[in-house]
Amino acid sequence: MMDLFHYLDTAWLIKINQAHTQALDQIMWMVSGKFTWVPFYILIIAVLAFKLKKRALIHIAVAVLVIIISDQLASSLIKPLFHRLRPSHTPGLNSMLHYVNNYHGGSYGFVSSHAMNVFAFAFYLFFTVRKKLGWLIPIVFLWALSVAYSRVYLGVHFPSDVLVPLLISPVLGYALARTYFELIPLFFKAEPITGPIHGA
Repeated sequence: MMDLFHYLDTAWLIKINQAHTQALDQIMWMVSGKFTWVPFYILIIAVLAFKLKKRALIHIAVAVLVIIISDQLASSLIKPLFHRLRPSHTPGLNSMLHYVNNYHGGSYGFVSSHAMNVFAFAFYLFFTVRKKLGWLIPIVFLWALSVAYSRVYLGVHFPSDVLVPLLISPVLGYALARTYFELIPLFFKAEPITGPIHGA
């Protein structure tokens, strides 16, 4: 069973990685970049500030906590626990892959910190603001999927490296959404709250 899983994981990695063009290389390199999305983050903060008003400070503070926890979970717990080599460092496979700007990433790739962070943030927004900002939710999930896909395209993650965070992140996003809704009445006693099931 594990052999079949590894075969499919590797086959899809190669299929995605080898479907490259010069234009796609540049697009995926940008999509995967941490600083590429700074204007996007600023825009989300501005939208939250406009829509949530005084509650935005609490929302953004918890969002930062979401990123910190998801990043540490991926980088400091799961990667050291599994020690699974990235495809770009896997003997026999690394020479078969196409790399952009000679980027190979660190040694271990399970799970993808990029994917964990973006999916956790997307689910946090889903559980907190989908009622008030429903139009934003498809955008953030499309962004998260694009980032996750780019990591496989660049050859630095197996598909499972980005799919497992998609399974873990809803739990993390929901837990932090509960934290947000529990903090609101402590700071704004007159504010009505609903909870992560219904959104803000």
